[in-house]
Amino acid sequence: MLRGGSRSGKTFLLVRAILQRAINAPGSRHAIFRFRFNHAKTSIWADTLPKVLKLCFPALRVRFDKTDFYVELPNGSQIWIAGLDDKERVEKILGAEYCTLYFNESSQIPWGSVEIAMSRLAQKCELAPEIAAATGRTHLPLKAYFDCNPPSKLHWSFQLFRAKVKPGTKEALPNPADYVEMKVNPSDNADNLPAEYFEVLASMSAAKRLRFEAGEWASEVNGALWALEDRQTEGGTIPGIDGHRATLERSPDDGRPQVRYAGAVIDLQRIVVAVDPSGTKGDGGGDDIGIVVAAKGVDGRGYVLQDATCQLSPDGWGRRSVEMYRRWGADRVVGERNFGGAMVEFVVKTADKSVPYKEANATRGKVVRAEPISALYEQGKISHVGDHPDLEDQMCNFTASGFVGEGSPDRADALVWALTELMLNGKGSAFDVL
Repeated sequence: MLRGGSRSGKTFLLVRAILQRAINAPGSRHAIFRFRFNHAKTSIWADTLPKVLKLCFPALRVRFDKTDFYVELPNGSQIWIAGLDDKERVEKILGAEYCTLYFNESSQIPWGSVEIAMSRLAQKCELAPEIAAATGRTHLPLKAYFDCNPPSKLHWSFQLFRAKVKPGTKEALPNPADYVEMKVNPSDNADNLPAEYFEVLASMSAAKRLRFEAGEWASEVNGALWALEDRQTEGGTIPGIDGHRATLERSPDDGRPQVRYAGAVIDLQRIVVAVDPSGTKGDGGGDDIGIVVAAKGVDGRGYVLQDATCQLSPDGWGRRSVEMYRRWGADRVVGERNFGGAMVEFVVKTADKSVPYKEANATRGKVVRAEPISALYEQGKISHVGDHPDLEDQMCNFTASGFVGEGSPDRADALVWALTELMLNGKGSAFDVL
């Protein structure tokens, strides 16, 4: 992983490395991913790739396939460009195997998407004879490249490359020496940047400078409503998410979900599926649709069971919501009234008209809705069943002044809707249920 500040040349360096690998191994395949396909086209396809070819490989004649968005070298090697939000295109690309995968701006990519793509890092490709003779190798070694402006230490990139543990489970990596990170900052690329740019960086807040100028992970977001670890304050210890985790159980009698917390098996008296709509068409042009499943136990505690957030069309996320409702034996689906009408109810009912639905009206802002739920966490009344890294990363970037992470806090919003319905009876200062 190359991590560091903005405009430091990370993307240029890794695209150049991939082109060299493609030259070294005739017939090899390589894929460059961003989270959004539109961003991959404008950033990699139309900008960085042509620049690298012009400056580093001026004699190389490649063919740009503008239908499927890949370039083909004279030796038959191909470099594909993709967005992990484009399901149809991803399925097509992941139908083949690759020698190199590159996750560009990986702070924006969910870990689950990375894992799926990594399953295709499997092409066995011979090196060109002259390269094999010079290196003593017969085949091109498999490589996965990543780059990012480092987010907080809660992100999977920190866990993987610095803590050397598996994201989510936090198990030790089997071969930690395979995971190497290097810092590259704007100062390292000063000859290619205007002097005024460094004045722009210097004018940013301390937190932004840490990320975009110094290229460092933040230990904790100031003013965050949630934290993974316990926090010490003058008033005492504020519990973190990690200290109250539970595990999933199944009833031996009928298979219904239960949880184990503090050594006891807890029955779940009520389960809801909460949906936070975004208005996206599922084409990568909008935010994700937050879908979170949560429950209230007979012990009065709240339990977060699953983060099922997705980037799908209305038909797709409606069916996914119903799927979660059935999988968990939920009591109802809860959704925000949004975009001028009862859109969520219509979509869910279209997928399955028998699903009980409750509509909530957001009369206050996101922070006001989130604060009562944050207070429940501080009181130690909420447990996460297992790890939900993408959800938890959003939560820990949610501050009293707003969300400071990438995009919209769709997952965290859905969690707030679910726990408000379960723990505050759907009412309170956050919103009024219609």
